Amino acid sequence: MAENDQVDEKKLSAAARLFDVRRVIGGLFVVYGVIVTLIGLFDSQAEIDKAEGVRINLWMGIGMLVLGLLFLLWLRLNPPEPPDPSDIDEDRPPSH
Repeated sequence: MAENDQVDEKKLSAAARLFDVRRVIGGLFVVYGVIVTLIGLFDSQAEIDKAEGVRINLWMGIGMLVLGLLFLLWLRLNPPEPPDPSDIDEDRPPSH
């Protein structure tokens, strides 16, 4: 019976880590940061002049990339605690 409880606890822990908001926010910022950084690398001179000489896409892309990586680092250094199995209502049928 203890082995079954251990398996259930591992599943709950995996579900808690999978749906952590830091993973979603960090992942989106990394993806958007890469896209905006690449756009910033290939900005035309007209686009740079429109931003008064600042390569705004490049700097914002790097900023987004750093922020996303910080969120993912935070998740790595401080993983979520698995939910307490005693909090689960055993009278409730399993979801489909």
